[in-house]
Amino acid sequence: MHHPPRSSYAIMTLAIAAALLLCGTSARAASVTACTALNICYCINPDNKAAIDANVARVRQVLADERSRGKTIGYLSIPLSTAGGSFFGVNRDVAQQTRESVEKRFGAQSLYLLNPGAEGNLPAGASGADYMLMWTTILEGSRGLGEDFDFFYFTGPKEFARFFALTGEADFATLDGYFDRRVASDPDFKKSVDQGRVTKPSFRTYYGLKASVTFSYGSHDEWNIARLLNERRRGANDFGIAGQLPILFDGQAVNPSNYEAPVSSGDVGRCIN
Repeated sequence: MHHPPRSSYAIMTLAIAAALLLCGTSARAASVTACTALNICYCINPDNKAAIDANVARVRQVLADERSRGKTIGYLSIPLSTAGGSFFGVNRDVAQQTRESVEKRFGAQSLYLLNPGAEGNLPAGASGADYMLMWTTILEGSRGLGEDFDFFYFTGPKEFARFFALTGEADFATLDGYFDRRVASDPDFKKSVDQGRVTKPSFRTYYGLKASVTFSYGSHDEWNIARLLNERRRGANDFGIAGQLPILFDGQAVNPSNYEAPVSSGDVGRCIN
């Protein structure tokens, strides 16, 4: 095989390094700051903006259709990403079960709970910031008062315990058994385990001790959005204190002071170039 002279190697190396540098710079430059009507900003991939806008319009139509049927409209906040020992597929299943449980509790003929795990529809590789720009725009509504919704439902440990049938006795053993069964039956879960993204100890710790919106980036942002919407409603003539959006956590209404308490932000933030 013919080998180029050493000087050619040097030139090739420099060219490759320059190309990699340009690619990295291009990738960083591709991220842009996008802000909502409430001036909540995220650092997003602009290639996903059209899909975000299309999904906002689609979901708003879904909400309008459910509203036209006389239903009370809620938003389900729940951790979804594979992070901290959790797994997206499990979280998606918990989200669906929770939606069904809440609608059964209040009456599916009278209530619609929007499940973000079933209504995402962004391109593969979309970031948490991309998703949160979409959900923030949907949640704030066209008037910035959350007028398309009637309440927020923040998922707590009870919903996850119900999904895994935890009884309060040897719960970690129950979670270990579920882990083994899912590895054997779910190729995507097995792949995440093989890649080291999820381990049995991290899985049991997350779902036994942490599973709730408390440990979710997106849910932290959604809590702050709910707080901001209620702050705006309290100051609006056609809403006021009586017109605040109810907030439920783990199936129960939060106390009055928590309506006004912020939490640390998750994906909110402008791009830093």
